[in-house]
Amino acid sequence: MKIIDGKLIANKIKEELKETICLLKEKNIIPGLGIILVGSDPASEIYVRNKIKTCNELGICTVLYRFDEKNTERDIIEAIQDLNADDGIDGILIQSPLPDCFDEAHILSYVDKNKDVDGFGIYNLGCLLSNQESILSATPLGILKMLEYENIEVEGNHVVMVGASLIVGRPMAIALLNRGATVTIAHNKTKNLKEITKQADILIVAIGHAKYITEDYVKDGAVVIDVGTNRVDNHVVGDVDFDAVFKKASAITPVPGGVGPMTIISLLSNVVDRAKERMNK
Repeated sequence: MKIIDGKLIANKIKEELKETICLLKEKNIIPGLGIILVGSDPASEIYVRNKIKTCNELGICTVLYRFDEKNTERDIIEAIQDLNADDGIDGILIQSPLPDCFDEAHILSYVDKNKDVDGFGIYNLGCLLSNQESILSATPLGILKMLEYENIEVEGNHVVMVGASLIVGRPMAIALLNRGATVTIAHNKTKNLKEITKQADILIVAIGHAKYITEDYVKDGAVVIDVGTNRVDNHVVGDVDFDAVFKKASAITPVPGGVGPMTIISLLSNVVDRAKERMNK
């Protein structure tokens, strides 16, 4: 049994990014990230603060726009257009979720496809679907980097993705399919879920339900990737019952300290990649 340490892997990638950013700065290119935060969701505040902190550590310039429910969608769209036009900004992040009064998909559609470092735009999702990946969503990218670092083979293995969101489940499934995996997508309407998940060589879970996946859902020797983040009794836990599943899995990610750090560093890796493209142009 192995615990996959996402924080350790993210720190190694962080050091690689620092070297790349130093080389970029020698060419007078400073990677830039524009962040748009709408509302006052406590979790979003924490996520944005952590992203800005990591950007500062790496030497990535950040610009933060803050809005609340008193603002209009036009206010937010104008900020996006300003960032689109700013040559010093390589990536734009719209912190999700937005308050219910805003049409998130409509707002996201204004982000320049080349600065869509979250990979949520229609163009980048279309590239993914057609196996011509341009920018891959940060969480799926982080999971792929994690599996690669741990030398866990994707090609030819059966991966069960539990969760079908546009943020994780769907892009993750297609990215794995593009890499030769046999992929099954399950979700909250799937019947006989246990029978399906027990077929998985690699089980990835992103359903937002604390400790939902127990040992009964996992076959012996499976790799288990827990994307969930749930707060229970002032503790953060995943969608997988870690203590119960630990003894059956060959490798498993903890929560916290697993996929979370990989998501942040993969987002910033996308920003640095866009900055490298700017240098080449």
